[in-house]
Amino acid sequence: MRILIADDERVSTLMLERSLEKWGFDVVVAHDGVTAWEHISGGQPPALVIADWMMPGLDGIELCRRIRKTPLAVPVYVILLTARTSRQDLVAGLEAGADDYLTKPFDPDELRARIHVGQRTLGLMANIKRLTGLLSICSYCKRIQAGKDWEQVESYITDHTDALFSHEICPSCLAKVMAELDADV
Repeated sequence: MRILIADDERVSTLMLERSLEKWGFDVVVAHDGVTAWEHISGGQPPALVIADWMMPGLDGIELCRRIRKTPLAVPVYVILLTARTSRQDLVAGLEAGADDYLTKPFDPDELRARIHVGQRTLGLMANIKRLTGLLSICSYCKRIQAGKDWEQVESYITDHTDALFSHEICPSCLAKVMAELDADV
């Protein structure tokens, strides 16, 4: 897993980087918020970001806000790691979009456990398929337009989600079909 450290304090960043590499993570370091954002919004975004609150360019809070309001190609789990210890700071960090909040100096075992929570969360998110946007559906046959082709609703949803279908007949349709069959007799 690729982890981005966004922190301008070089000594703590080096300690954090060495710990993460020892645990087997691919680590990228940015010493300011602008560079961190470039990594996050670039071609190879990290899966997890460990960001300091106070850094030049964009601070950690604004970085969290940008991550949450920008549609990224992949979800990013954010841990805010900061010297700010008040309850109001913790709430502000989480409300800005951080997934977790740790204070400096960090305990390596706690950080590793919280990274594992992030890995589990990202693993669950990777298994979620969802439909978004506008779907064109025919008013008569109820087919959905997929590119230039039209296909059955069931086929489209099966291809784009993990939903499975079973087919039944609802009571009002059953009554209608039975009435039609009785009329034909």
